[in-house]
Amino acid sequence: MSVEKFNLLSFTGKMKVLHLSWIAFFITFVVWFNHAPMLQAIAASLGLQADQVKTLLILNVALTIPARIVIGMLTDRYGPRLVYSALLALGSVPCFMFALADDFTQLAISRFLLGFIGAGFVIGIRMVSEWFPAGELGTAEGIYGGWGNFGSAAAAFTLPTLALLFGGENGWRYAIGVTGLLSLGFSFIYYANVTDTPKGSTYFKPKNSMAMEVTSKGDFFFLLLMKIPMYAALACLAWKLSPAGVDMVSQGAVYGIYLGLAALYLYEVSQVWKVNRNIFVKPVAPLHRYPFKQVAVLNVLYFATFGSELAVVSMLPLFFAETFELSAVMAGMVASAYAFMNLMSRPAGGWISDKCGRKPTLLILTGGLALGYFTMSLVDSQWALWAAVLAAMVCSFFVQSGEGAVFAVVPLIKRRLTGQIAGMTGAYGNVGAVTYLTVLSFVDYATFFLVIAATAVLGFITLLFMEEPEGHIAEVREDGSVELINVG
Repeated sequence: MSVEKFNLLSFTGKMKVLHLSWIAFFITFVVWFNHAPMLQAIAASLGLQADQVKTLLILNVALTIPARIVIGMLTDRYGPRLVYSALLALGSVPCFMFALADDFTQLAISRFLLGFIGAGFVIGIRMVSEWFPAGELGTAEGIYGGWGNFGSAAAAFTLPTLALLFGGENGWRYAIGVTGLLSLGFSFIYYANVTDTPKGSTYFKPKNSMAMEVTSKGDFFFLLLMKIPMYAALACLAWKLSPAGVDMVSQGAVYGIYLGLAALYLYEVSQVWKVNRNIFVKPVAPLHRYPFKQVAVLNVLYFATFGSELAVVSMLPLFFAETFELSAVMAGMVASAYAFMNLMSRPAGGWISDKCGRKPTLLILTGGLALGYFTMSLVDSQWALWAAVLAAMVCSFFVQSGEGAVFAVVPLIKRRLTGQIAGMTGAYGNVGAVTYLTVLSFVDYATFFLVIAATAVLGFITLLFMEEPEGHIAEVREDGSVELINVG
């Protein structure tokens, strides 16, 4: 592990890896959300109906849930350098497909495939954890997550202007094409300038990358239980595409998707069994155990934090427009204050976690999250606009700081499983987004915010069962020797 001083202005050693990694994450989010600020232009250009536009929004997040699981496994197996570079290069292909699409079907297919690039976040979590010591890890992961996550806001501000500069009915195509070129070009830059670990360090790999390892019989069944909400979220997305939703897919096809998801879950159960069946024969030595409940708690917290962020970013402009009778442009500018908080809030959550402890920080931020969304549920037209914006920004601070604090813990559970743990936790964020947006389709804004507050309270309760990471993680080198990694 590098002992270089933590200096954000440096571009050598671990700081170079951090900067290149957050830029890679930033680009994935620019590509993932490059359509959002230009939906009106895209709809006008291709004559899309309102329900088709909504369908594109659904498809954009559908594949990200399983993608984060798959990318986490690949990262642990092949290393973040190769996987990040490959994702950036391959992600440019559906981006170009979207830019060249001539009808809704082509848009839908390419948008669905672009959901895969939303898994890039997971890769950098493992990369950063390899380069930074435990005392700096929360800060580094927070900077990586917060600055990279700002890519969605950057896309919203820059791409419409870029489309106008190209001009004409097809300006949006050129703007989206530029993001694809950016992704493709940076894939080569990233591969040429980073390594998976500092010189002399060992890159620990899981014994089997097909499923997550657990270290007790109880955790085996706990893992299978925690897999179910991810499949339920995908089933919910299928339902939203059915005749009961936006009517894009026939009811027969939806039933086929349900059966496919059930079969996929059973297959995953078989893989989890293959990887972990030895624990039913011989107990894992205490030195090599880790409590899966740590992962489960982080899943619930990321469901409430990143899940609510994705959902709120999607609806907040409309909320301000309807509540305060603002124009679409003004509502968008006001709502952007929520996303802008990412630049400081997520790094702050990681930094506080480094200084004050992982569990105490999460307890405080989760409590603030619940209060923040409860306050948002009280906002109505009687409020002053500045007070409503301030409430949204304060709420956003707790949301995004909580995200930073969650991923300050992820790399401290089991080093060789960091990609898989980050993938599962990250996927739960998308599960949360699907859940909250589904709730929003049935209730008013106040109830929507109260539901998020209630899940934050649930997260606070689960936190009471989490253990503060301390001591060491035991990892086995390829030669069979054991290395103890400090996490205290």
